Amino acid sequence: MSLLRSSVLRASCVSLAVAACLSTVPPLASAADSPADEVSGAPLGRFYEQRPAWSSCAGNSQDTTGRAMDSAGLQCADLTVPLDYSAPQGRTITVAVSRLKAADTRRRIGTLLINIGGPGGPALAVPPVIRQAMKDVGPRYDIVGFDPRFVGRSTPLDCRWPVGSAWFSAGADRAGFDRQVSLQKRLSAQCRSAGASALPYTPGTPPPSVLPYITTRNTARDMDVIRAALGERKISYLGYSYGTYLGTVYTQMFPGRFDRVVLDGAFAPDDYGPRMLKGSEAENEQALADWAAWAAERHTTYRLGRTRDDVLAAVDRIVAASARKPLEIGTGTDAFRLDDTQVPALLFTATADDTDPARASFSEQMSVLARAAEGAAPTALPAEFAASLRYLLYGGSEPSGVQHAVLCGDVGAPRDPRSYWLEIQGSRAAHPLFGPMTHNIGPCAFWDRPRERPTRVRHDAPALIVAATGDPRTTYRSSVALHDLLPSSRLVTLRGANRHGLFGRYGSTCVDDEVNRYLATGRLPVQDPTCVKERRTP
Repeated sequence: MSLLRSSVLRASCVSLAVAACLSTVPPLASAADSPADEVSGAPLGRFYEQRPAWSSCAGNSQDTTGRAMDSAGLQCADLTVPLDYSAPQGRTITVAVSRLKAADTRRRIGTLLINIGGPGGPALAVPPVIRQAMKDVGPRYDIVGFDPRFVGRSTPLDCRWPVGSAWFSAGADRAGFDRQVSLQKRLSAQCRSAGASALPYTPGTPPPSVLPYITTRNTARDMDVIRAALGERKISYLGYSYGTYLGTVYTQMFPGRFDRVVLDGAFAPDDYGPRMLKGSEAENEQALADWAAWAAERHTTYRLGRTRDDVLAAVDRIVAASARKPLEIGTGTDAFRLDDTQVPALLFTATADDTDPARASFSEQMSVLARAAEGAAPTALPAEFAASLRYLLYGGSEPSGVQHAVLCGDVGAPRDPRSYWLEIQGSRAAHPLFGPMTHNIGPCAFWDRPRERPTRVRHDAPALIVAATGDPRTTYRSSVALHDLLPSSRLVTLRGANRHGLFGRYGSTCVDDEVNRYLATGRLPVQDPTCVKERRTP
């Protein structure tokens, strides 16, 4: 996704036919191909005709992130977009964009727009990383990052959540679930309050909320404004995780305006929404079992068990102990108490990366929890583990809530807590560890209904889809389903990897070469390529 960012749990879519949308938003099935056509005489013209005022990314001398972006060769600008595309004369917001210009101007291909997932992942600083992954083809593109609406340096939203994530387990019993209902209801209420005060309004009038407009379809509309503002007739796109859903939505809303599209770790549209973890239990269990086998081979280091089954039994003891009494770990300001709604969230986070460094970090964390489950006195925590827990349990300095604002704004969720409880109970027999998490209630149960229907695939798109067979976040089945919906697409399969997010991030030469060949030539493989996880020397 960046559904849950790897070492810390962070934030890796009224009816479609609102009358005003039909006249002001380029229609779903017949978008024009050129900026001149799409804006002539239309209320959106002023947005499509703007041009970025590129400048330094540093807002002031204390902006270390901005200065680092400047040093990497990035330029930054703000673009103005409507809050509500059906009322373009109304309130506006800004979307922050960055650009790493093509160095090989003679062979320049075009612009590549990036989304790293989330929803809610900021991408202003990402272009240099993507250029490095693109190897020889990187200098031939202007690589553009953007912070989606209400994220990062765009017009912001901060729900001021007391936790870093809303993704928790329901725990072992009804009491844990009831605590989750109260927490998720509170998180929703805080976003509702923040959404009403995110933009200036006239005193004495009811503050209008921005929440209904924080959606994937509106982000896709913003992307098309970015395309036009850059002077591009068509734009290429690279999306990871949730970014694959966003990219798919863009191809459906603006079918004539994209060039090369790479979707890494893909969602089929029917699998996307507030309950998108449902159905991933088996993949997460397999990823956990594979980690357990890895840890068993290193028993002398982590002391979790000499066999895979021994390590999995240790995990079960940790979860059971946290259900009886919160585990106490750490010392001083880094002392934490973890219960059975939080421990499974840590386990779930760790399954999305099967590289040795990630497994070593997770094994170290499990060793700490295993000692706590046995009643050992707490000791100082590794710094990375302490930072992860601090974010999970207390939140951080970063704004919170946008991820679920997008999910809830895109797809409605069941409202009755009893329906969640029944699903949780029904999942325990087959999936005792992850079922109560993937079926748990979330903030969207208490959210207003979406204004637009979810996007459906009605147009083919010749995209390159990239997926690992053991991906525990966006399952391989979902990538295959999207491939089936887009007959002209090709699917690059990496076998043997329990990994979410591959291109330029995992170290598969085969995957990277397939993607870069496509970005360089614009030609998809004749057949669906298959890669195999490369063995790494410990």
